Amino acid sequence: MNSGQARHALVFGATGFVGRHLILALDAVGVSVLAACRTEISYQKMTDWLTAHGCRTLPKLVSVDFDAPGLGLSSPAQLTEVSEIYNCAGAYRFGMSEHEARKANVDSVRAIVALASEVAGLRRLVLLSGYRTGGQDPAQVPWSPERIRHTYRALGAYEASKAESDAVFQSEADRLGVPWSIVNPSSVSGVGATGESDQYLGLADSFHQLWNGGMAALPGSKDTFVPVVPVDYLARFMSLLPLDPTTQGRAYWILDEATPALPELFRVVAQHYRVKVPAIGIPVGLLKLLPRALTKADPETIGFMSTDRYPTASAQEFAARHGLTLPESVPAIQRWADHLAAHRFGEATTTSLPRRFSEYAGVRTFRLGPDHASTVVLPGLPVNAETWAAVAETLEQTIVADLPGLGMSDGDSRVWPDWLDHLLSSSESHHVVGHSIGAAAAVEAAGRNPGRVRQLTLVSPFFLQRPAPMHTRISFLTEFVLRRMSSEALSRQLTGGEAGAPALRTSVTDLRRAGTAGRTARLLRATTERQWRTRLIRQLTEFGGSVHLIVGSEDPLAPWASEVIEALGERVRTTTIDGAGHHPQLTHPTHLAHTIQTSPATHR
Repeated sequence: MNSGQARHALVFGATGFVGRHLILALDAVGVSVLAACRTEISYQKMTDWLTAHGCRTLPKLVSVDFDAPGLGLSSPAQLTEVSEIYNCAGAYRFGMSEHEARKANVDSVRAIVALASEVAGLRRLVLLSGYRTGGQDPAQVPWSPERIRHTYRALGAYEASKAESDAVFQSEADRLGVPWSIVNPSSVSGVGATGESDQYLGLADSFHQLWNGGMAALPGSKDTFVPVVPVDYLARFMSLLPLDPTTQGRAYWILDEATPALPELFRVVAQHYRVKVPAIGIPVGLLKLLPRALTKADPETIGFMSTDRYPTASAQEFAARHGLTLPESVPAIQRWADHLAAHRFGEATTTSLPRRFSEYAGVRTFRLGPDHASTVVLPGLPVNAETWAAVAETLEQTIVADLPGLGMSDGDSRVWPDWLDHLLSSSESHHVVGHSIGAAAAVEAAGRNPGRVRQLTLVSPFFLQRPAPMHTRISFLTEFVLRRMSSEALSRQLTGGEAGAPALRTSVTDLRRAGTAGRTARLLRATTERQWRTRLIRQLTEFGGSVHLIVGSEDPLAPWASEVIEALGERVRTTTIDGAGHHPQLTHPTHLAHTIQTSPATHR
């Protein structure tokens, strides 16, 4: 294909993980795109995503119906300008029946090849296949009933259907005279530079087990190889195939051969997460014999744990010829692992705020919000940064950071001083908001950084309120309860009702991670220590900036706090939120946000 000729692409599976990144890659080089989508809703979600990721020219919609003749297109004339077709469609899902898998992955291939044969002037049809299923012999199509039964029983429905579709694609394309290329990628990881991914099957699910401490043993041996390839690298590779005549009728295995062996891969990710590395290994052969309840692995995924190596030379030569380079393997995997954890492996409910891990004074810290913010929020106990998302969205230019040892941050309270210094030095904040235990951290930060912190907002500052009930001083009992508490029970405990349960689900998840409930329990006990409370009061009165104290009417300041307020003089303002308790960010987020936005300087 002459690179000077206009390119017009039709992408099937456009709404999927690879499909969306392929559209970005095509758009980056000026290719106009038609996106084949089943519904206008899925098309709109895709274009919203593309817009957010800088797509310059959004694809046009082509409505398709895989259950209808000719894919539901009224006429192939709709595709007269199409020069290349990409098939990223299909079902990537374990646990399907044979019928579901063949319909999604085999029948769809037949239909797309048939459609491609009617597009005059088509220069290339590209199939997204797989590294474990590619290289099938088209001469053996159609598969016999016996071979179908054996293959689907041995491999599982998903992998078997991908193998069959690979053979059917080649056979049908050759029969109908359709020029084709195949890409056989390994497990597709996040964007090389950022780790971004919204696909949570396969290795991503294993990373989830590591994060939550659910992996009892490292699977495989030093030779077990489950390679990865960044999604943006794969997309760029695919977008170049139609430009190169030598790629017609060829298949390419695309993977990062520098991917560590599987046990080492998990060890690298566990160490990066700073979670316990499983002490023992388990051979793949034994893993296949154990029940799923014990392995916590879908039986179909175990088949991917192999010592096989793959014919990558042609893909490497093609990439070198076109200036494609893979990012350094381990750092790219770590960025992918970070993104998965920061987005709670698909369970995060707050999507408008940036989510990431940053390192301050050697502490791996989870934070919500933009890089450059005017306000820093330090959450309280026993909740996490997520519970402040609604407030932070209203405030704008605000970050919320889990304190060391709490939420999704590592470390513990012993590193608070250095951590607070580094956190403030890396931001543009002159305003620190501290809630409950976070109020203590805010006051200590202001005391250590008098020239940087100009305003303190203390929400439910425990050291100006009555001490917590006696039972909170029994740490082992508090830890036991916190590790087992449901989000509904926690909501009742914190707010008096269950309305806050959805906002508390991630806090419950965090409390069940190793060590978090124990650290929370010890800090709850520490809030009753008179010496610490007295020191915090002294530091607050010595602070030279403005102070805003915010409490709920159901959790007021202690009577003796009036002496502290009097000592602060005109620098302090107090606000009571009617009907709120110790956690107004859960019950009155909008009111709280507007209250925080109001500067004390305007209410002297």
